[in-house]
Amino acid sequence: MSEQERSDLAAVSPPWPVAKVFLIVCAAWLALSWPWLSGVVTVPWDAKAHFHPQLQFLASALHKGLSPFWTPFVFAGSPQVADPQSLIFSPPFALIALINPAPDFRWSDGALLGSLLVSALCLVLVFRDRNWHPGGAVVCALAFAFGASAAWRIQHVGQVLSLAYFAVTLLLLSRALERGSWTYGFLAGIVAGFMVLGRDQVALIGVYVLAGLVIAAIAMAKQPLRALKGSLIPLSLGVLGAVLVAAVPILLTAFLAQESNRPMIDLAGAGKGSLHPASLLTGLIANLYGAAGPLENFWGPPSPAWEARFGPVDLYLARNMSVLYLGLLPLLMIIGVGVVRGGLWRREIIALSVAAILVLVYALGRYTPGFQVMFAALPGIDLYRRPADALFILGALFAILGGYFIHLVLTDTAPRPRRWQIALEAALLGAAFGLAIWLAWTTGRLAVAALPLITASLCLLLVAGALVAARGLALQGAGMAATLILAMTMTIDLSVNNGPSESTALPTSRYEVLRADSTNETIALLKRETARTAGPDRRDRIELAGIDFHWPNASLVHGLDNTLGYNPLRLGLYSAATGAGDHVALPDQRTFSALMPSYRSLLADMLGLRFIATGVPVGEIDKALKPGDLIQIARTADAFIYENPRALPRVLLVTSAQQADFDAILKSGQWPAGFDPRRTVLLDKAPPKLPGGPAGPGTVSIRDYGTTDVTLEAEAPAGGFVVLNDVWQPWWQVEVDGKPAELLRANVIFRAVQVPPGRSTIRFTFRPFEGLFQAIGERIRKANPPPV
Repeated sequence: MSEQERSDLAAVSPPWPVAKVFLIVCAAWLALSWPWLSGVVTVPWDAKAHFHPQLQFLASALHKGLSPFWTPFVFAGSPQVADPQSLIFSPPFALIALINPAPDFRWSDGALLGSLLVSALCLVLVFRDRNWHPGGAVVCALAFAFGASAAWRIQHVGQVLSLAYFAVTLLLLSRALERGSWTYGFLAGIVAGFMVLGRDQVALIGVYVLAGLVIAAIAMAKQPLRALKGSLIPLSLGVLGAVLVAAVPILLTAFLAQESNRPMIDLAGAGKGSLHPASLLTGLIANLYGAAGPLENFWGPPSPAWEARFGPVDLYLARNMSVLYLGLLPLLMIIGVGVVRGGLWRREIIALSVAAILVLVYALGRYTPGFQVMFAALPGIDLYRRPADALFILGALFAILGGYFIHLVLTDTAPRPRRWQIALEAALLGAAFGLAIWLAWTTGRLAVAALPLITASLCLLLVAGALVAARGLALQGAGMAATLILAMTMTIDLSVNNGPSESTALPTSRYEVLRADSTNETIALLKRETARTAGPDRRDRIELAGIDFHWPNASLVHGLDNTLGYNPLRLGLYSAATGAGDHVALPDQRTFSALMPSYRSLLADMLGLRFIATGVPVGEIDKALKPGDLIQIARTADAFIYENPRALPRVLLVTSAQQADFDAILKSGQWPAGFDPRRTVLLDKAPPKLPGGPAGPGTVSIRDYGTTDVTLEAEAPAGGFVVLNDVWQPWWQVEVDGKPAELLRANVIFRAVQVPPGRSTIRFTFRPFEGLFQAIGERIRKANPPPV
């Protein structure tokens, strides 16, 4: 078809069928999402173990009129407002929390899948804006939403949301630049701000890719200086929108990180999360290595089967983290039309092609020298330990490229293949399948790989037939018929190869304990026992250790004050004092510390740790225990449940204080000689003097205990110190009888305040924004000391 013929065809072509394409994409989305939306299966692993309890807590707090900015239900207290994974600043999940006090699994799964649908439709509009063929738009949308890490790592909720925001931002940003639109620029900034709020590696890579595409768009314009001038206001408004959305939450996280357990990652540590080059074969054969399960079938890097044949690879990746499959159709187009025939270097797509290559280099990590350069040159990369996370963004870029090459084929504008190119395409495809077969054979896993290889071969025939048919229809003017054929082909392909598996879908019944209305006997017993032992000064804590992967955060769902939980970001002081790790799914993950070497320790008593539920007999977890240290009170289907009769009340009134070296206590695990927390409080500075008064017994009780507000009543005849055995964090403030008082760090990790003689009302309040601004002010004053 000549240029003149194409020009004449464009002049008489009907409007781009946005509504029809939307309808096709939505229908395919519903078909591919139905296993989760129906409630038969649910997105497992982190989506349930970590993120669903966060949603439950957020919804419950909002509907009870409580603030979700702090939770007492994990790690003896945690600042949710500064936690990137708390979902507080995630619009789809926050909206669900506002309208449903107890969202079930279909709500949380639906939020994920719905976010992918919205972003896929945004990519459809990217195609529409460029008048690319609707068939390419559909292929792109489905490959994006149900391909690569969007499908295989859907349980990583925050990263999936960052991916969705990336696609939406791409549309808004492209319109801002192409139209010089202030509105689109501002909106792009707002959505980019929500992407950045994910504070994960996908968001970071997304920011770099978007920035690179903006620079390329301006540099490649016919008049770069004019393009730069026209983009200044839209881009400035975009920066403003992003700052308005993201600045304060990011600052909260940044200041919290200074006192958290989160370490910096070095190059060697990051390299252990690299994508192994052999994993690229999953772009053609989705389940080649058995990532779909069962676990014992997995033989790809870094499995024992792989290392037995090829030696140690020193990689730390879950089996689903290295799957690239986004449908045979888009990947075959990238290989054939893009790589072999040179379509990648067409002017209108070259910036995306370069971005995809760079992201692929990043994902391969230590297997190319390029990652070392990026690691040294790009700020923020040393915060993350898994270059393979780049597969999220790579999948998006490959989806767009694949859809674009479909557009070229359907409009007869693809580069014409020469004979040697056809031969090379066939050779590359044959070599990939041959290498896959050899790897399976040499590792002794040919039987496991046989079905994926056969499935891929059948899909190859399906895709080839569909592409021939679609191209024929498109060239005859039946563009929507061609689009329907491609949509059905992609739906079949993705449902077969990227459908529900052990990595992405498990029976809903497995997570019954995470339902707000759960009838689980272990949870029911813990609720009864903590209610039984509750008193004016008591609010006993529990611990869930080594029961199962999804158990540690069940306390968020059921309102149980837990000493542990599941979160990669924790208060460093608390972790150092108690040995709390990011997870305690397995018995050996319950580690102790110098200050808390056992459940039979003073710190465990001070925490008020009354009930301990373990998946194995507690002696297998804590080998320092002696008979009688803990009392077994029940054995349920899930756990052994023990009581610690020495657990102290949540609040104490003491009349003696002494200064102590908290760092030395943490390091040695030794409390000062004769220390009794029921009579004395340890402070990290010289204790204030107590006013004189008649000696006599005092009392303290809990009047109200919320999430960010705790009110106590004290009767102290001679004055003294009220100790609240909740974890210390500097954004808490305290008032005594309505007047600000000094919040004291007490007994290494707790809070205290001095009270005067007589009756007092004490109110502890979590004020993170005031705390943040004070911390910023202190930082500025230290950086700019007054002249002497």
